Amino acid sequence: MNVLVINAGSSSLKFTLFSMVNGSEKIIASGQVERVGSDTPNLIYKLPEGFKVEESPRVANHADALKAVCEKLVDPEHGVLKSLSEVTAIGHRVLHGGEKITMPVRINREVKDIIRECFPLGPLHNPANLMGIEACEEIFKDVPNVGVFDTQFHQTMPPEAYLYAIPYDYYRKYGIRKYGFHGTSHHFVTNSTAEFLGKKVEDITIITCHLGNGCSMAAVKNGKVIDTTMGLTPLEGLMMGTRSGDLDPAAVIRMIQLGNTPAEVDNILNKKSGLLGIGGINSGDMRDIINAAEAGREQAALALKMFIRRVVKYIGAYYVLLDGPEALVFTGGIGEYSKPVRKMIVEGLGSLNLHLDPDGNEEFFGKKGIISTQDSAWKAIVMPTNEELMIARSTLRVLGVK
Repeated sequence: MNVLVINAGSSSLKFTLFSMVNGSEKIIASGQVERVGSDTPNLIYKLPEGFKVEESPRVANHADALKAVCEKLVDPEHGVLKSLSEVTAIGHRVLHGGEKITMPVRINREVKDIIRECFPLGPLHNPANLMGIEACEEIFKDVPNVGVFDTQFHQTMPPEAYLYAIPYDYYRKYGIRKYGFHGTSHHFVTNSTAEFLGKKVEDITIITCHLGNGCSMAAVKNGKVIDTTMGLTPLEGLMMGTRSGDLDPAAVIRMIQLGNTPAEVDNILNKKSGLLGIGGINSGDMRDIINAAEAGREQAALALKMFIRRVVKYIGAYYVLLDGPEALVFTGGIGEYSKPVRKMIVEGLGSLNLHLDPDGNEEFFGKKGIISTQDSAWKAIVMPTNEELMIARSTLRVLGVK
């Protein structure tokens, strides 16, 4: 069976085509269309054996972008399908389902209406996600579409975790609450960690740490999320590549009083803050921050210290909430590949009897393994994430395919 996974962003469309037969799960093609709707679009098409091509097709919208992708998939020379009819199902990453969608679902008119209702909660992502869905419905007319929502894994949080201490009517009337994001990644690594430890998912209690350009953590008790760092939007929580993370709401008010519009403040906090805003090197990439810090750039060193401090602070809080988890799980681009960041985080957790194994930290670069010492009270684990595969698996599960 061939499952096409689509992640439609505001100006991009990413795709991964999986072959899933008899327990085998293989990527047979992947890529993306960037800068959709601009004068300089870019299509990247890749095959597992290393073939890669970049082109600049005319793509005015997501439907055009998908058509360009489909032409590559059935291309006589480098395509992987004889016909688009070989696509069995399509799985979509969707940002927000509010409180109405808490599991992966087959997309119908009602589901699309809920995605529209959540436009105010995800103004950049939900409209684009819906455009991707409708483009697939137009091109793959008889192929089932499944939505896998970024918020759904976090919907097991209790009210005391997801409510904000503001007048209750703002939640009841407008849905203002913590939803959490990166749910597909947290779900995938939770399942993978349970398998790695030889346990059932419902028997593990862990802290999952998704660290990349966007960063979030989840406290997972008996396989279910009881708290997460991101909130109403992905802005809350940890310091990130360009997002501020937690700050006093009065700081937002003050920024507006200083002459910024709400839209300008939103742009500052989401796209000009975090490592980029503090580091002083015009980059929010952790690799650049570390290199600059090692070269003596004081602001970069400060940005790195702030990042580590916030992660360690949340780990301490979640350790208490979980009454002592059995593992701290690193994933995401930084979590999987930044040995210095993992080192600094684990070294900050000595009071919780977690200690770094330097050899393990060196060895497990982008691959799963334990990076804590044997005498630690709990484990630090590197666990690569695969959100696209999680979406493909969820898609087949919704459709009743084992």
